Amino acid sequence: MEVPLLVTDFLRRAVHLYPDKTAVVDGSNRFSYRELDERVDRLSNALLDLGLERGDRVCILSPNSHFFLESFYATAQIGLVLVPLNYRLVAADHEYILNHAGVSAVLVDWEYTGVVDEIRDSLPAVRHWIVARDEGEAPDGWVSWNALLEAARPEKPPLPDIGENDVVSINYTSGTTSRPKGVMMTHRNCYLNAYNMIAHLGIRHDDVELWTLPMFHCNGWGGVYALTGMAGTHVILRAIDADAIFRLISEEGVSFACMAPAVLRTILDHPDKDRYEIRSSPRFTVAGAPPPAAFIERLETELGWEFIHLYGLTETAPLLTTSRPDATTRRDDWARRARAGVAGLGVELQVLGPDDQPVPKDGKTVGEICARSNVVFAGYYEQPDQTAEAIRNGFFHTGDLAVWDEFENIHIVDRKKDVIISGGENISSPEIEDCLYQHPAVLECAVIGIPHEKWGETPAALVVLREGEEADEEGLIAFCREHLAHFKCPTRVRFLEALPRTATGKLQKYRLRESFWDGDRRVH
Repeated sequence: MEVPLLVTDFLRRAVHLYPDKTAVVDGSNRFSYRELDERVDRLSNALLDLGLERGDRVCILSPNSHFFLESFYATAQIGLVLVPLNYRLVAADHEYILNHAGVSAVLVDWEYTGVVDEIRDSLPAVRHWIVARDEGEAPDGWVSWNALLEAARPEKPPLPDIGENDVVSINYTSGTTSRPKGVMMTHRNCYLNAYNMIAHLGIRHDDVELWTLPMFHCNGWGGVYALTGMAGTHVILRAIDADAIFRLISEEGVSFACMAPAVLRTILDHPDKDRYEIRSSPRFTVAGAPPPAAFIERLETELGWEFIHLYGLTETAPLLTTSRPDATTRRDDWARRARAGVAGLGVELQVLGPDDQPVPKDGKTVGEICARSNVVFAGYYEQPDQTAEAIRNGFFHTGDLAVWDEFENIHIVDRKKDVIISGGENISSPEIEDCLYQHPAVLECAVIGIPHEKWGETPAALVVLREGEEADEEGLIAFCREHLAHFKCPTRVRFLEALPRTATGKLQKYRLRESFWDGDRRVH
């Protein structure tokens, strides 16, 4: 028997078995799975009543909210394609994405209607403007989400014959490059990724997940499906706030959360964390840039919480590897646990050199991480050339450079485009960053290559100091020279108030380079 793998299965199971269990906590709103399902059905019917048809694209622009969660299932079950937008982008970015995707209807949080109104005249394909707000009137030119639901039928909508290889969402890349690409995710991609999250992150029926991770990012890393399938409870956090995080962990018994390293840093450095009584022992899953080993040690020894590191990309739904204590990694081997880890179920990984052959598993030789799996995307929307460039010889080429050891434990050393080549030597910026993080005055840092007349380029460090701490350029360079080969050490240090990041915590190194490079002209 062959039954299609559809993401709507996850909500269907939870509603069928546990209709009265709490599904969502969002401020004063608390919805059971039965209530969540009715809101989903009403939204599906409302979208159909507006004339939307199978295959039409619908965007959601919103911070985390129950509305966002509803949009995933309401679009999927009637064959619409969801386009989640990064709410931290500017209006011009939204204009590009909405037009590139050919979006027919926009679902927008009330705080962001003004951003969309700025570009409304430049969105010829958009026919419907729906605002998500629990209280208050809809702005002029907008229709209230809740009003649509109240007028819509509560029963199940007519369900089309959807296949598991149909596209369920188009997720645009995070903006670390100038033009995002539309990553087409299928039901099958998302379904199998959710299974991997359940298996490798230990998602359970009694889990209470705190949504610190933006839901727009890789469909919340698949958590909207995995947690729902196990009938766990979604606790919504609209914006990152350390007090709110600790309060919700305490009040709701949070047991699980996914986040970027920057959010983990906020939690670890919160001065008032001892005010809260935490009865649960949360599992914190972190992805993005490899976290400093010191973060892992602090989380597990100071707070007694569990750390899990995962690695993946938007194009892989996203989970490719996980790092947890296992037969080859001790719990207190903090440096090893900061690595990307080993392949997930159904994921075949290779670390390939320039000749597309696997590099030695010696923990030293650098190659590009390449993946073959059912979680790999269907292609870039309307960009077949870029798809062909990314998927070659049956493998997706991630652009991430890494080494691997005899146990195939992956350790990421850089992005291909971020490797610093100085005097013919390849220098890994994360290696220098790891060294700088050991300095007591360094809160955040990023290392980039800057132009040099003799060596071609040389490392420069951009550093954010801890509040109340002091350090100077000469001292930090000397510190690095005590711990690293001298050719790897930064030759310049610049101090900043903050580092530019995407909403998911990824450093935007291209923005840091702009002050040192001007097109092809070298700036000194």
